[in-house]
Amino acid sequence: MHLDELDSFIHVARLGSFSAAAEQLHISQPAMSKRIQSLESRLGVTLFDRLGKRVRLTPAGELLVGKATAMLDLSKDMERDVGNLAQSVSGRLSMATSHHIGLHRLAPVLQAFTKAYPDVELDIQFEDSEVAYNLVRSGTIELAVVTLNPAVDEAQPELATPTIWQDPLCFVNATPLPAVTSLDELAALPCILPGPNTFTGRIVTQRFATEGLSLQPALSTNYLETISMLVSVGVGWSVLPKTMAAGLNQLSPDCAPITRTLGSVIHAKRTLSNSATAFLAVLQNYAST
Repeated sequence: MHLDELDSFIHVARLGSFSAAAEQLHISQPAMSKRIQSLESRLGVTLFDRLGKRVRLTPAGELLVGKATAMLDLSKDMERDVGNLAQSVSGRLSMATSHHIGLHRLAPVLQAFTKAYPDVELDIQFEDSEVAYNLVRSGTIELAVVTLNPAVDEAQPELATPTIWQDPLCFVNATPLPAVTSLDELAALPCILPGPNTFTGRIVTQRFATEGLSLQPALSTNYLETISMLVSVGVGWSVLPKTMAAGLNQLSPDCAPITRTLGSVIHAKRTLSNSATAFLAVLQNYAST
């Protein structure tokens, strides 16, 4: 049984689409279909029901998902452990980061890392922090550098999340609002917020909730750069990292500062590659800067 067939099977099962899986694995759709057909022929079963453009797992496919995932994880661990014996820092490092951190924090880290370890091929995915957590947990990537989950009760014991930066947030608006001195006055005005399911969105709404206030945003988006643009054209006020406040009017309501925590996410039960270990060491050199 070929590992590339099992890997293709897992991608199709996760994405529910042959074309989406082929795009993610950088192969053609006919090649993807051929891999699945070969696997089905080898096993003598049908793994997917083709329903238009979508596919669904058959009972045999559902049984294979767990076993195929375990086999792929074992194969990755074997390659990683054997590679670590050589003590070489090379190969592919798969990681994820948020758009904001990638644009505003990681540039000097990546520059230092690629200079120190030119034989490492970086495979960086730009994902929402919440998605990156799931990618690390599933073993799809080795590490992530993202906004950390503020909810202690949602902590995932299999993940290690060391802090790298404290990221102060500030209230911003296109024009000064000198009359606004409290959170309740601010809550009555139109606002644009990060999506309610994002870690940053939760941090902001929870800060207002502690004062018994709820927010009714005019718009929500997961992209802070989009929020900055919407604030600049007067759609409403928002909360942004201080690193993005230039050109906007910072408001000063009477409340405790709001800060989010940025850090790395790794799977505590997986053996890190030398490349991942080296990257985390370089990243730590830029902590709290």
